[in-house]
Amino acid sequence: MILAIDAGNSRVKWGWHDGKEWTSIATVSLIEFAASSDHVNPFSTTHDDPERIVISNVAGDGAHQLIVNWTSIFDAEPLWLRADTERCGVKNRYEKPELLGPDRWAALIAARGIHSGASLVVNAGTATTVDMLTDDGTFLGGAILPGVELMRFVLHEHTGRLPIQEGSHRDMPRNTVDAIETGCRHAQAGAVERMYRVFRDIAPAPLCIVAGGAGRTLVDQLTMPRRYVENLVLDGLARIALAERAVAK
Repeated sequence: MILAIDAGNSRVKWGWHDGKEWTSIATVSLIEFAASSDHVNPFSTTHDDPERIVISNVAGDGAHQLIVNWTSIFDAEPLWLRADTERCGVKNRYEKPELLGPDRWAALIAARGIHSGASLVVNAGTATTVDMLTDDGTFLGGAILPGVELMRFVLHEHTGRLPIQEGSHRDMPRNTVDAIETGCRHAQAGAVERMYRVFRDIAPAPLCIVAGGAGRTLVDQLTMPRRYVENLVLDGLARIALAERAVAK
């Protein structure tokens, strides 16, 4: 059994994988995760000792220490994912490969396993990332922008009167809340579509693979060939663990 942990900017998601499929997946907010009782280990409540543990953490030192504490009860030594120059058929062309976020790296590896052609890999969460992956598995680069909730928050914090509540996306918004929501949604979809047009000139007919908590809404606004994948980062972590197991054997 593989335990994969994805500690993001606002949520922690983990799953147990039996080598073929996920047997369980859980998600909690980062605040809930930090407030968990020392006597209730969230990773040990559903399964026994994992054979392998692989972790992506972009949530900082506090989350790192909590995960260290809660995985220390297991015999397996955790693999804390760091991006490198090549792994699982993906070649990293970042200027400094090790500085690519582990969540983006895992998502690219998952996308490579899902689709053999070129893909634009979009992860829409607290931040939205848009990454270009060629048909031979080369990561060319990508963009990062604030996610919808962060856009709303910044508008609220840095203006005198703009509200922060969620509105509705409309073709012609006629109130301030809907105007903010529509503008933020257009910004997300517009960034993805512009990146897609740039990438399409290099790699004809790429597939847009969308993930993340805000991905379900975003994917409906896009017009290019697209697919929503719910657990893209976890899928990448599982693929890495399975590849490590194969090498060990």
